[in-house]
Amino acid sequence: MAKQAPRPCTSCGVLVHDGTGRCDKHKVREGSFSDARRGTRHQRGYGTQWDKIRKRILARDHGLCTCEVCQAMGRVRIATEVDHRISKAEWKRRHGSLDGCDAESNLGAINVDCHRAKTARER
Repeated sequence: MAKQAPRPCTSCGVLVHDGTGRCDKHKVREGSFSDARRGTRHQRGYGTQWDKIRKRILARDHGLCTCEVCQAMGRVRIATEVDHRISKAEWKRRHGSLDGCDAESNLGAINVDCHRAKTARER
């Protein structure tokens, strides 16, 4: 079997020969979170309580995307994610805390592609 060509490390550019894309210095350690600045999903507010809310919102919206774009186009798409209509960052800026951010009125089922596009627009 042919060996894979070396690739540059995604962090520093050093050639990596093991096919992983990261040198020994930049490999993600087992049990660590790859982006320590963001924190874990629980630290960001997406723990077991969020899982329950998410399930309830998907059921409420019948598993269909409720984003503004799909609504305006009359498009029907299956939703697998739940979106904050007013993002957490914007909510905190407006209200000074995240209290009420996860209220059902601020949440809607959304298709993964629509969610990515909406997040990109908000950035």
